[in-house]
Amino acid sequence: MTTPAIEPRDASPRHGKPPVPGGRMTAVAGLLAVAASALSVPAAASGGTPHLSKPTGPHSIGTTSLHLTDTSRPDPWVPEEERELMVSLWYPAKPSGGPRAQYMTPTESELMLKHGGITGLPYDVLSTTRTNAVKDATPTGRTRGLPLVVLSPGYTKSRKTLTGLAEDLASHGYVVAAVDHTYENPATTFPDGRVATCASCEIPHDPTFWDKLEAGRAVDISFVLDELTGAQQKWARLIDPARIAMAGHSVGGASAMTAMLADSRLRAGIDVDGVTHTPIPDTGLSRPFLFMGRESAYTPGTPNAFSWERDWPHLTGWKRWLVVSGVTHASFTDVGLLGEQLGLDGGAELPAARATEITRRYTRAFFDLHLGNRPQPLLDTPSPRYPEVKFCAVETKTCE
Repeated sequence: MTTPAIEPRDASPRHGKPPVPGGRMTAVAGLLAVAASALSVPAAASGGTPHLSKPTGPHSIGTTSLHLTDTSRPDPWVPEEERELMVSLWYPAKPSGGPRAQYMTPTESELMLKHGGITGLPYDVLSTTRTNAVKDATPTGRTRGLPLVVLSPGYTKSRKTLTGLAEDLASHGYVVAAVDHTYENPATTFPDGRVATCASCEIPHDPTFWDKLEAGRAVDISFVLDELTGAQQKWARLIDPARIAMAGHSVGGASAMTAMLADSRLRAGIDVDGVTHTPIPDTGLSRPFLFMGRESAYTPGTPNAFSWERDWPHLTGWKRWLVVSGVTHASFTDVGLLGEQLGLDGGAELPAARATEITRRYTRAFFDLHLGNRPQPLLDTPSPRYPEVKFCAVETKTCE
């Protein structure tokens, strides 16, 4: 595939055959990719430049990108290569008048829209999205004083689609690391201009595929933690190694559980709208865990909820099961928000800005409680401020 380039080397993606369309995936894969397919038919464009919601915290925020290479293992999808990862960091920063970070490159925007089957929009439109973090701003915070949250995106989704959540957490004093799991989305751009496309999309998506994907992501996360907290890494001066947690969307959320089972440094985790594939062993998982998903899909007793019900008894520590009414799979990420602004009909009943507010608020409450030891009544009972959010009881298969 040849794409418009931001710089000459961008025009030659690695493994550049077009990703396999969603229709060739299995039913489970189609469920995990619904964010793309739900936005494939443009409605009337809303006009204006797409933009992320403003962060709600008191801190100015900065962002930077890291290129990491794990020389100890081959890439799981392209074994002749070492595993390379791109990671975006967001963090509290000194106030700066510097330029805001670009959301995506034009090439990334084009490949993501084409993968979703979206037509009728300029293919570089996501590269114009207004963000809130200043590129490479000077970080601030006391030595080893900031908690770290790692974010993992859904399958075929870029780490950039979690930018809105990451910016908000950073504005409240968190370091946030979003990981692109290379060859699992349409476009990961490396500093030298190479673009890795979705090599994993070419592989049959049977149950063993999802087991491999979740296991590989767990290894990715542990490697990222090693890199961010290592003695030679400048970010280690900011990060409190005793306060690290993870959240993810779709299979990224399922991978949060797998990563926690593999790495005890992760003190807490959130699965946002993701079917889990790797069961929790009988020994259980005693660290805090939150399930948060669509009411239409994850109310106990519904087909999608079977994996959460399977895992629920093995979560032996603090746990909650929340569902949100009126949302779609994409509503929990920037995909829903930007799609609505661009006039795409994603099928959600709840306005995208409201879904963004809910996702941010409950995610932050969870991390404030379990990484900050600050009581969070919001997580104890339903809130009249957020009537869309319901607490589920697995035993009675009810949510209220």
